[in-house]
Amino acid sequence: MILTRRNLLLTAGAGLVTGCDTLGQNPTFREVLKLGEKGNFAIQRSLQQRSALAREFDRTQISPIFRVNGTHVPAGEAYAQHTAEKFVNWRLRVEGLVNRPLAVSPAQLQQMPKRTQITRHDCVEGWSAIGEWTGAPLKLLLDAAGLKPQARYLVFHCADRMGTGEMYYESIDLIDALHPQTILAWALNGQALSVGHGAPVRLRVERQLGYKHAKYVERIEAVADLTTIRGGKGGYWEDGSGYQWYAGI
Repeated sequence: MILTRRNLLLTAGAGLVTGCDTLGQNPTFREVLKLGEKGNFAIQRSLQQRSALAREFDRTQISPIFRVNGTHVPAGEAYAQHTAEKFVNWRLRVEGLVNRPLAVSPAQLQQMPKRTQITRHDCVEGWSAIGEWTGAPLKLLLDAAGLKPQARYLVFHCADRMGTGEMYYESIDLIDALHPQTILAWALNGQALSVGHGAPVRLRVERQLGYKHAKYVERIEAVADLTTIRGGKGGYWEDGSGYQWYAGI
């Protein structure tokens, strides 16, 4: 077996299935995450075509159960109100280094050209599942907003409050953002996303591991670098638990 970053992460996670927080506190796991991080990133970007696709599967291979990763139900009155209203007042904002800031409703997102893909979700907790995701290609929103030349990364600000009291956030670079399989998903296996799976919209960035797939996305911020965003490492787990920003395959 070729030793890839995904194999390292999943091997480490298989024996530590009590959750991402437990993994983040494990010194051995944190050291594994650091091994070859920059090297893997450089090799992947140099050898793999920017448009290379993650493997897609047949409908007969869809997993009978697709577990919930991360937050099961966001805490707080604001999200509960959105749920009660069936998200009619939810707005996904696209802002930061863009020429035309957007505020898109779930209904508008669903009216955009869509992509459906059957892919495997690999979680660092040690499990995987295959599911069919449907959503709008992220590139379409970025084209509509018009990225400014200095934009290099996208930060996804989410509605789920973590144990530290911080709202969840993650980030990707423009190579992943413009990838054809990177979508803002609103359906799983032909059904509207459940709360546990990130309703009303979650990121699917199929060449990355599970913690990069931000759920409950409220705001997408285009930035020139990540150093001024929270702890400066690009995401909640990266800043607080030593996860590495690059989690690609």
